[in-house]
Amino acid sequence: MSEERKIQEVLARYVRATDQRDGKTQGALFTDDAIVQIRTRTGTNSYEPFGEPLIGGAAVEYAVEHYMAPHPPGGSSHHTTSDHLIEVDGDRAHLNAQFIVFRVRAAERPDTGWPEGAFGAQGTVEPIESGYYDTELRRIDGTWMIVRHTVLLDMPMAVPGV
Repeated sequence: MSEERKIQEVLARYVRATDQRDGKTQGALFTDDAIVQIRTRTGTNSYEPFGEPLIGGAAVEYAVEHYMAPHPPGGSSHHTTSDHLIEVDGDRAHLNAQFIVFRVRAAERPDTGWPEGAFGAQGTVEPIESGYYDTELRRIDGTWMIVRHTVLLDMPMAVPGV
């Protein structure tokens, strides 16, 4: 497998862990001194920090497990990434990728079964978030680890009390 593909796989594991709210798996992708920062768009190609940066894989694990809302019954999220730009320089790499997050809500199957004429997937899929992941990685003992991860959101974020 090429180094570029290995790096792309780190991002694939990151988004799956996010969707599954699996902080342990996501935190393990980061070094102990990694810096994670969310930034929100304020204008054309300008962003401002949202909240304080997270430092290290343990902080990432904690944030996923304590700050991300759990999915409701029948609900999930689904991240997609595309247009991966990857540069490798020895044991260092840079990855930039676009992302879209979808909110998935499965319809509850009626006790009497689906109505006549119902066909295909039942529920809704709705895009709720988009932006770019801008990520620096380092190969440590043969494994690519995230050392800096910036989430560049296309829209502002609101959090109650903030």
